[in-house]
Amino acid sequence: MADATYDVVIAGGGVVGSAIAYFLAADPAFAGTVAVVERDPSYQTGSTGRSAGGLRQQFSTPVNIRISRFGADFLRAVPDLLAVDGDRPDPAFREIGYLFLASAAGLSVLESNLAVQRAEGAHIARLDPADLAARFPWINVEGIAAGALGLRDEGYLDPHALLMALRRKARDLGAVYLGDAVTAVARDGGRITGVTLAGGAHLACGTLVNAAGAAAARVAAMAGLDLPVRPRKRFVYVIDCRTPVPGLPLTIDTNGVWVRPEGAQFICGVSPPAEADPDCTDFEVDETLFHDVIWPTLAHRVPAFEAVKLVNAWAGHYAYNTLDQNAVLGPHPEVPNFLFANGFSGHGLQQSPAVGRGIAEWIIHGAWRTLDLSPLGYARIVAGQPLREANVV
Repeated sequence: MADATYDVVIAGGGVVGSAIAYFLAADPAFAGTVAVVERDPSYQTGSTGRSAGGLRQQFSTPVNIRISRFGADFLRAVPDLLAVDGDRPDPAFREIGYLFLASAAGLSVLESNLAVQRAEGAHIARLDPADLAARFPWINVEGIAAGALGLRDEGYLDPHALLMALRRKARDLGAVYLGDAVTAVARDGGRITGVTLAGGAHLACGTLVNAAGAAAARVAAMAGLDLPVRPRKRFVYVIDCRTPVPGLPLTIDTNGVWVRPEGAQFICGVSPPAEADPDCTDFEVDETLFHDVIWPTLAHRVPAFEAVKLVNAWAGHYAYNTLDQNAVLGPHPEVPNFLFANGFSGHGLQQSPAVGRGIAEWIIHGAWRTLDLSPLGYARIVAGQPLREANVV
């Protein structure tokens, strides 16, 4: 016998799970009950709080661009939409733009991406080396054929502030948050009937949403389902630089090294090569990538960064989709009341508003309504047909 019954149970209360809870609870067409199960209510170890906080329009697939366009609009509306008792939260969205740099070898990809982005209404400027040098006097354009700069709707935000605002508003609208972990999923043929929690409680549910981040494959496996999402560790390094670098966008060099301002300092990182990227759940920081790859790249591209001091670093985890590094969204074809909101591969924070809205619409209406997210459905996992995204950072 269940200890409690909910119309919807969401496994994972990070920014994605909380966005789903908010959009469900805020929709007048939904009169059900929602429970969000979060194993770490402090949010110290989850992916959201350890994110670099970026939001960009510069993807290569239309669905990802549409998701991000909604995300930017939502962030501007957060103070009104997520206000509770007159307290208007601020996600601290800073529109500094993304600057993608391309070598001659990567120029055709940049041009192709730019055409897709502009067709989707994104405001992206193409800059040749002379344009780059004139706009950013601190840059070394050696080896650069062109750059693509976001003119609006791109930058970074405070991940914790957005998460707390979504969580607080969802709770204010009636969602229940449980500090616990899903340890078992009850399935009866083609339906999920409930979950068991680490604390011993049994929750019956009408729908189970997997928003478990880097632990998503474990939750799916509890229901007998396969999900190619693995925990992959990423590092964010904090540096001091004595020389000002005015107007620095979030800049991605040709080898994937990225850097952006963080107050008076800067943060930077890079994804490791595939052969050095095992499944990993620890938080141990390794400075090897910084000294061997990141710092030499930064010093070459921005001469002011030749003299920097590494002052801090932290590790977090991508929920990495090994098929195509894109999200997996919506129902399982054989278990329709098990919904995926997984595999964001580092894009979960920026995609959470549109995903929250989309998953809520699916639960309420049984279909994607405002934005068609079907290209990111589970069907491609079954078929082994990746949705290729050229701009993975």
